[in-house]
Amino acid sequence: MLRNHHRLATALLLALPLAACDSSANGDAAMGAAPAPAQAAPASQPTQTLASAQGQIRVTRVASGLDHPWSLAFLPDGAMLVTERSGQLRRVGADGAVSAPIAGTPKVFATGQGGLLDVVLAPDFASSRRIYLSYAEPGDNGTAGTAVAYGTLSGDALSDVQVIYRQEPKLEGPNHFGSRIVFDDAGHLFISQGERNHRATSQELGKLQGKLVRLNLDGSVPQDNPFVGRADARPEIYSYGHRNMQGMARDPRTGKLWQSEHGPRGGDEINLPQPGKNYGWPIITYGINYSGQPIPEAEGKAKDGMEQPHHVWEKSPGVSGMAFLTGKPGTPWNDSLFLGSLAERNLIRLTLDGDRIAGEERLLNEIGERVRDVRVAADGAVYVVTDEDDGKVWRIEPPQVP
Repeated sequence: MLRNHHRLATALLLALPLAACDSSANGDAAMGAAPAPAQAAPASQPTQTLASAQGQIRVTRVASGLDHPWSLAFLPDGAMLVTERSGQLRRVGADGAVSAPIAGTPKVFATGQGGLLDVVLAPDFASSRRIYLSYAEPGDNGTAGTAVAYGTLSGDALSDVQVIYRQEPKLEGPNHFGSRIVFDDAGHLFISQGERNHRATSQELGKLQGKLVRLNLDGSVPQDNPFVGRADARPEIYSYGHRNMQGMARDPRTGKLWQSEHGPRGGDEINLPQPGKNYGWPIITYGINYSGQPIPEAEGKAKDGMEQPHHVWEKSPGVSGMAFLTGKPGTPWNDSLFLGSLAERNLIRLTLDGDRIAGEERLLNEIGERVRDVRVAADGAVYVVTDEDDGKVWRIEPPQVP
């Protein structure tokens, strides 16, 4: 339970209007309450049984009282790291205990959709204790941009924090920062971003907005990136023409990178990004403006030289974090891709046949909270964080084989 003074702060906040930063159409709204204090472990973790297309699932509330949690990462000892958009990084124990904020995290632009975003463990975390964070970094005169830093986790603090990536130029506005971090097996990291709601930047190769970026683990640029050596392009760019990429994961079966992004009003996408390719925003799109009018730059749903989405929703669910469940042939959910849904307030499960999306269902409708991130644990359990004033971590046990 939250302490009484935090309950009062939350109640006062809820009495104020909640400003939409993108639109209720995709469900990506502004931050809420002040940071929650440390919590004691709950006396019990409530579990409920819900329905799915393959049978009943057990859903356990692992932790609550978080301030708009954005991402989680599993630690080797069974605990988790969880980011809160207002700037805190917390440790959540397997028993649900939520720590005080971990010291040493970077200063964030905690406005609108900005704040502390993704957290991932370095591939060599067991020896290095290094973690990576993506966040909205404040700049001069109210500007901001997506950034990535790493640091060494020691107890309840981060040390040796270094910023290895900054989106340039920094721009005004509270929207469309992305952002997820994914590693490949060749010593690279991918950073998904948004175009900061400055649509034209997605097509401008001299700017980093609306680009998928590929770097070495220390932040240097791989020499085989597709635009290295071009005077008119940033060498960090891997692919471009993206709007607001809030989900990204590698398929463990193939190593392919998948990413999801918000459309405007309609046109949420999944892409399998390829080096140097143009994914079209805002020249091609399946969506329209929230006003109901066409996107001014749009020329239709397709154009030569621009890639079609691998999958598209013409009615936006407001897709966010994503994760694969593979290698578990004993569960009906084997070979599934999960995506958080902000607008529909549920969890999307896509059934995969190779790369083909063969089926789709919605989970957690009964809970009715904005699913911001989803991760799959080694035992096949699915964990989600819900982006609310009283944000929560949930554990979902897949249905059992009859």
